[in-house]
Amino acid sequence: MNPNSNLPAAAIFDMDGVLVNSNPFHLQKWIDLFNAHHIPFDREALPRRVLGPRNDTTFRRFFGPRLTAADRWRLSEELEASFRRAFRPHAKPLPGLEALLMECQRAGVAMAVASSAMSKNVEFIVDALGFRPYFRCLVTGDEVTHPKPDPEIYVKAARKLGLEPAACVAFEDSFVGVEAARRAGMKCVAIASTFPLEELRAQTQADLVVNGFEELNLQALRQLFSANRTELQNSPQGHQGTKERKR
Repeated sequence: MNPNSNLPAAAIFDMDGVLVNSNPFHLQKWIDLFNAHHIPFDREALPRRVLGPRNDTTFRRFFGPRLTAADRWRLSEELEASFRRAFRPHAKPLPGLEALLMECQRAGVAMAVASSAMSKNVEFIVDALGFRPYFRCLVTGDEVTHPKPDPEIYVKAARKLGLEPAACVAFEDSFVGVEAARRAGMKCVAIASTFPLEELRAQTQADLVVNGFEELNLQALRQLFSANRTELQNSPQGHQGTKERKR
């Protein structure tokens, strides 16, 4: 990180609910699947249970041991192929996102995607938006052993960029996503595109919660890291390392 600017060295973006408003389509695919297999579910609680976790986690949660690994793979492929067909005509970035990407690019802030989605979906979305040139790397659910809220995907994204996680800011929309980014040691901005802003503020450790990207720019990100630098300078341990966060 440039000590003179206090900018993050990298901005790392989740995909569903962050790059695009795709979660209504993901929610519907799960509703259709559960209805087809006569799997009971609570419609009100469903978004929090299926939006954010990786598919294999959701399969195990709702189907239990009745599905083999091969069954889970087959169903996942069918689900996501159906999602891509349904979502293709609606693929557009969240308002204000591209302006922030362009600002980061001009300032030399590295950018990456870290999404629990399968590689086919991530590449489909990034290419449908025409955003491939912005991102130095794409890290997907296919590349990690432990899904969010485990920090593995964010640690791996930082490593691919050649950076320490503490020098990065992550953008998330889900509870498990925010937890993953914070556990990795990153700053995290929560976007209230999927869950209410008040819930994200009350129930996560996001450093900043906003309604959308229209509220963000480099100055807002700079303030996140400036505040952290001030805390370190004022702390008795400021010259020994980052203060340990409450878990």
